[in-house]
Amino acid sequence: MIDKDIAMIGIPMDLGGARRGTDVGPTGFRKAGIAEAVLSLGLNFRDTGNIDVSDVADLNFEDPNAKYLPDIASACSSLRDRVLEILNGGEFPLSIGGDHSIACGTVAGASNFLSKSNQDLGLLWYDAHGDMNTPSSTESGNVHGMPLAACLGLGTEELTNLADIFPMVKTENAVVVGARSLDEKEKVIIKDIGLRVFTMREIDIRGMHDVMIEALEIVTSNTGGFHLSFDVDGADPSIAPGVGTPVPAGLGLRESHLFMEMVAETQKMISLDINEINPLLDNKNATAKLAVDLTQSAFGKLIL
Repeated sequence: MIDKDIAMIGIPMDLGGARRGTDVGPTGFRKAGIAEAVLSLGLNFRDTGNIDVSDVADLNFEDPNAKYLPDIASACSSLRDRVLEILNGGEFPLSIGGDHSIACGTVAGASNFLSKSNQDLGLLWYDAHGDMNTPSSTESGNVHGMPLAACLGLGTEELTNLADIFPMVKTENAVVVGARSLDEKEKVIIKDIGLRVFTMREIDIRGMHDVMIEALEIVTSNTGGFHLSFDVDGADPSIAPGVGTPVPAGLGLRESHLFMEMVAETQKMISLDINEINPLLDNKNATAKLAVDLTQSAFGKLIL
């Protein structure tokens, strides 16, 4: 079981994606009972409220290859500072989005925290997508397809320079699990930098247990701990219907819980963000409820 108090941050962001609704994700997560779920584990829980995020209805994007970038970067800067404050206070930051562009802020905060003791951050990325686009490779201009690239030092400086060190995370300390939808230019970037990506094909062949042994070795070797960025669309739409960019043939319920249980067993996760919950597309808040259950597993809940 995790041995720190949990401090939750809400980030009502939908600037990074093409569909409205992820800005309501933190509300759905709260209504799904995250506070009660954490307290039931014997852990203390504190809700720090929401980060201020601009309303897309009030904005016009200037760069079609990085839509709403200044406002996304501003929110991520605020998020970075709050994550760092929570870590410095000895608590565990649980950041709830919002679209996946928020990860630039959460990773920057965690990276800054470890850099103070000259330690590197590991990064575990659960996602159907690679999120390895840059403004020069993107097909959509949606920034929620760029955060992992930014964390690894690729792309626009508004995001890549959010942390005190560059890059926020070394490529050899990062890994993606669950990928099954990659753009063609994104594939080239992934291969060029040597990022380890466990696709659904490899998970089907090897099984989640063996994949996670290797993935966790990558993010814990020569690091001071790791951040988990959990995009709920990594799960199959049959169990997670309320996401902005669902992709069929994803990770199942037990695979996802095993993923989280093995994360908890390392006792080396220092922060967690959960992204892309879209209550407007959900079925009776089922996706937020799933995310709450999976969060319990990440914090150490077991069947027996």
